[in-house]
Amino acid sequence: QVQLVETGGGVVQAGDSLRLSCAASGSTLSSYTMGWFRQSPGKEREFVGAISKGGGFTDYSDIVKGRFTVSRDNDKNTVYLQMNSLKPEDTAVYLCAAASEGLSTVLITTGKFDFWGQGTLVTVSS
Repeated sequence: QVQLVETGGGVVQAGDSLRLSCAASGSTLSSYTMGWFRQSPGKEREFVGAISKGGGFTDYSDIVKGRFTVSRDNDKNTVYLQMNSLKPEDTAVYLCAAASEGLSTVLITTGKFDFWGQGTLVTVSS
């Protein structure tokens, strides 16, 4: 079992930056592929970015590519989402997730991660 807790959300203005953290407990983070997803009211959950177990590979949705960066510090059991040039349409609850399988297109497409956090709200005002 892995417990995931996201922090760092808040209210920012368009163009600002924000860094989210996802702290894991109960297991060693290096055993998991980590992903970030987001969900807005009335919309389906969507993939944001993911990082392989060792941190050597990342993948992003086209919507955030070039603006968001996923990183991890396995020694600290923490994954990060650096968000730059934020837009009002980035407003959502951001969730981190852990998967025991490796990073793959199938994993990202299906979103079948094993463990999920509760999420942290990011609000971007125009």
